[in-house]
Amino acid sequence: MVAIAGALIISTSGPMVRMADVSPATSAFFRCAYAVPPMLVLAWLERRRLGPMPRKALLLAYSAGAVFALDLLFWHHAIEYVGAGLATVLGNLQVFIVAFAAWAVFGERPSTRLMVGTPVVFGGVVLISGVFDSAAYGSDPLMGVFAGIATSLSYAVFLLLMKAGPDRGAGPLAHATVVTAATIALLSPAFGGADFTPDWPAHGWLLLLALGPQVLGWSLITYSLPRQPAALTALLLLIQPMTTVGISALALGERPSVLQLAGCAIIVLGVLYGSGRAQRVGTGVEQAEQVPKTSTV
Repeated sequence: MVAIAGALIISTSGPMVRMADVSPATSAFFRCAYAVPPMLVLAWLERRRLGPMPRKALLLAYSAGAVFALDLLFWHHAIEYVGAGLATVLGNLQVFIVAFAAWAVFGERPSTRLMVGTPVVFGGVVLISGVFDSAAYGSDPLMGVFAGIATSLSYAVFLLLMKAGPDRGAGPLAHATVVTAATIALLSPAFGGADFTPDWPAHGWLLLLALGPQVLGWSLITYSLPRQPAALTALLLLIQPMTTVGISALALGERPSVLQLAGCAIIVLGVLYGSGRAQRVGTGVEQAEQVPKTSTV
């Protein structure tokens, strides 16, 4: 339930980025910069209860923060190319990457169903790209697909690095968020540049984005990451893109073509089919070994 609540909260991220109507690098930077103060307070309260974070945990959090910077930069560009709804679907292909990587890193073996689901899912990606669709939604659907795939790769690495950390929520995320903001500022010239001068109402949306999805949403997700199989977490996070598609259609008037919507449906069905058995196996292993963090490490 914690991961589901977090996924629902972060599903508002894309629409808020569109409402802010600033450059991708600007929105990516300020959603983290505004989130740093409350995250540091939460991390301080957690430190008082649990003590300082180990050195290894800090290094993992710093690495996760650097990778998350790429995730946000690519994803915010995908929103510009193909809209908030489709960009969020494309940015959540990480379920397959996480499942295979978790097999190698955490011993969470995926099923053959995931092998079958992989080409199905990427067939859906092709439909979203608009290569066969003259009515495709977005300023550049093909570039949106490339940015979305890059987002998924970065997102998968971020999830795995955070999962490998300690059973904490606020501390790792606070350190990661500081590094993310600094990395985005350094990389922003290569991603179209960022405007560091706040103005209204754009920064009202960015502040809401920071306090809602970035602080509350990701705190809930980070809390749940070490406590369940990586493939299950990635599966639960699929709630986010489907909710975002609905919000974007209602609030922003985004109207993907029939083929693009079919691609979204194919991706979701492929992920659900491919991840079903992996979810049950991973949960059973954890219950059998009774280790709340990562049962197979």
